[in-house]
Amino acid sequence: MHHTIAAVALLVRDYDEAIAFYTGCLDFELVEDTPLGGGKRWVLVAPPGSRETRLLLAQASTAGQDAYVGEQGGGRVFLFLHVDDFRARYEAMRARGVRFLEPPREEPYGIVAVFEDLYGNKWDLLQPRVKPEPAVLHGVP
Repeated sequence: MHHTIAAVALLVRDYDEAIAFYTGCLDFELVEDTPLGGGKRWVLVAPPGSRETRLLLAQASTAGQDAYVGEQGGGRVFLFLHVDDFRARYEAMRARGVRFLEPPREEPYGIVAVFEDLYGNKWDLLQPRVKPEPAVLHGVP
């Protein structure tokens, strides 16, 4: 049996400004934008090539929800964007105005830098280290 997390809801202040940030600054794809009536929309975005988990951009509709926009991680890194070419993605995002909170650093798990989305949620931009494949001797794993 195969299970996946299909979407993670991310509170936003405005659908259109959030779509513009994620598609324009992070190069995400707009997967779906369906009106649900009463001003609500079902808006899904995802990084290029992503096949499973998407972000559901959920516009805050109460003062209580609005208080959590940009604070869903409680001040910690909340989301992790894996890339296969860190340097290229880092430079492209900086050129598009994405605010990085630190310079890139090498860690045992890969190259990483923390950035903020348009509301202040913290993300890791991360190129994971490739783990070496186990050696296969004479056709026997």
